[in-house]
Amino acid sequence: MNLTINGETQTSSAETLGALVAGLGMKPDRLAIELNREIVPREQWPQTPLHDGDRLEIVHFVGGGAASSSQNRSHLSS
Repeated sequence: MNLTINGETQTSSAETLGALVAGLGMKPDRLAIELNREIVPREQWPQTPLHDGDRLEIVHFVGGGAASSSQNRSHLSS
């Protein structure tokens, strides 16, 4: 089936949102997913079916900043 993921058309054989995430190799604990303009709670991904033409927005959260802050402090105290 054809899905639009973050504005790009992709072909997938995944039948559920959970299977799609696994197939893409993404870490589910760092994602938020909108399916056809509706946010889908993470616990519903395994049973949320996908259909040809669905539109998904997948946001991947990235942590950081703590190491940079401590590095900046060590430079300031020198």
